[in-house]
Amino acid sequence: MKVTSLASFEFVADPPEVFGLIVDPDAFPACFDGYGLIPAVRKIRLVEPLAVGVVRHIYNADNSVLTETVTILDRPHRHAYILRGFSVPFSWLVNQGEADWKLVKSDAGTRVDWTYQFTLTSMLVYPACFLLLKWFMQPAMRRCLGNMNAVCIANMKND
Repeated sequence: MKVTSLASFEFVADPPEVFGLIVDPDAFPACFDGYGLIPAVRKIRLVEPLAVGVVRHIYNADNSVLTETVTILDRPHRHAYILRGFSVPFSWLVNQGEADWKLVKSDAGTRVDWTYQFTLTSMLVYPACFLLLKWFMQPAMRRCLGNMNAVCIANMKND
């Protein structure tokens, strides 16, 4: 069984700039500052240059380290990956998360739809996982997208 979390945002920047920020291991961590029980991302380390099949290590503020395996890399339209290695207590609820970023050119700049599908460890944890994702993960995702847009605006002012 899976639980889905979705966050959408209209960016002022064009798809290549937004996509670049999504996959930037140096700039992205400052954008994902967590929310409640969802920890901030502190650092991303690539094992090799970004491509399908590449593993990235995600270092979080709660000292957990997740692995992210890239499944789709279609610049500047789509980026997807599988996230594994959750620590307790989240590991009691989910086995993995499948993230999918879809970018579409819009009148404002770029529309981003960011989806996470979490595979549950058991149907019994559905209520707790549903609440955790709706109360904490979804707001963390929305906040991240807003932070990313602020970075894009700042970059536009500096150009």
